Order: sequence, then C-alpha cells, then structure tokens
Amino acid sequence: MAEKTSVKVLIDGRVITLAGYESNEYLQRVAFYLNTKIAELGSSSGYGRLTQDAKSTLLALNIADDYFKAKEQVEALEEDLENKDQNAYEIKHELIQTRIENERLKKELEQLRAAKNSI
Repeated sequence: MAEKTSVKVLIDGRVITLAGYESNEYLQRVAFYLNTKIAELGSSSGYGRLTQDAKSTLLALNIADDYFKAKEQVEALEEDLENKDQNAYEIKHELIQTRIENERLKKELEQLRAAKNSI
C-alpha cells in the first residue's frame, strides 16, 4: 500500500496542509488547479463583492463543471476507442477471409495449370 504523504501548499493566500496517498507533486498540482480557478473567478466582475459563502459555491460549481466536461470527453474518447476496436476487428476478419479466398484461388489456378499442361 502507498505511504500517506502530506505537503504544505498555498491556496488563495492561505497555507494549508494537504495529506493523502498521492505524491507531493500531485498534491501541489491540485493546489495549483484550485489557485488557477480562484484567480479565474477573481478576475470576473463582481466576484470581489460576493460573500465568502457565495465565492465558495461559485468555485465548487466551476470545478463541478470542469469535472463533468472532462467526464463527457473521456466517455466520448472511450466510445471512439470502442468503435475503432470494432472497426479493427472487422478489418482483421476481412483480411482473414481475403487470405482464405486467395489461397483457394491459388489452388484453383494450380489445378487449372496442371490440367492445361496435361493436355
């Protein structure tokens, strides 16, 4: 089992200790993501006048939006991969059928040549 790690990060100007079974680099990336979202929201007009509760709700909504968009993208990519796997299977099947037909035709040609040479 992975070892639990903890790291101090700066989120929205406050030092917070994050702990988990992920690497320090991962936890730092999470903090960076949050700071980026907070900065994006902070640059919008009227954000500074919101209550802390409203800011937290808006941040959560933005993160949820990112999550659902990423999830939809993953689902679309998985569906695309499944379709490509199906197409590859069909192409392999056609290739095998073509090889079998090619072998049959080669044998038929050999038989016709043999029959011609025996005449």
